[in-house]
Amino acid sequence: MEKDLLELQTLIEVHFVQRKREEEELIALKERIENRRAARAEQQRVRAERERVRQTKIVEERQRKEEEEAKRRADEEAKKKKVLSNISAHFGGFLAKAEQRRRGKRQTGREIKRKTLAERRKPLAIEDLREDGLRERAREMWERIYQLESEKFDLTEKMRRQKYETVVLLNRISHAQKFKKGTGGKGKVGGRWK
Repeated sequence: MEKDLLELQTLIEVHFVQRKREEEELIALKERIENRRAARAEQQRVRAERERVRQTKIVEERQRKEEEEAKRRADEEAKKKKVLSNISAHFGGFLAKAEQRRRGKRQTGREIKRKTLAERRKPLAIEDLREDGLRERAREMWERIYQLESEKFDLTEKMRRQKYETVVLLNRISHAQKFKKGTGGKGKVGGRWK
């Protein structure tokens, strides 16, 4: 019995030692988990702060670019107005006389085309633009080309339709005149109209 009691006591001691070791490991594991959570939370806070700063910089940069663009446009408009006022002040009479002389002559198709293109063409003025400005200018030009191509297509279709209607009407007229001549001039038309 003593031997069994001694063996039981050693088993109890071993069990308590093992349980104490497991509890210490559990406490250490919990501490590591807490430390890892805290580190992760700190990393996320730092990332969020960096992202907020980056977004703020982007917004500020965009506003600065817009302000620069507005200022540049205002400067360009002021220069254009100044140039136009100088031209009209100094050369208004000369231009009017030149226009009258030009009207006196008949303009060729090429001159008319040049004049029309000169009126429609806008200067690019892309030297000062940054990437966003260039993209915007390219988009505007693309939209203008798209609009012109649409108008060209519509006019071409309209012209084709008018040509077709003209041909149909001419055919009807010639057909009607054939039958008018053949009946002795009574105006009687034979056959069916389509």
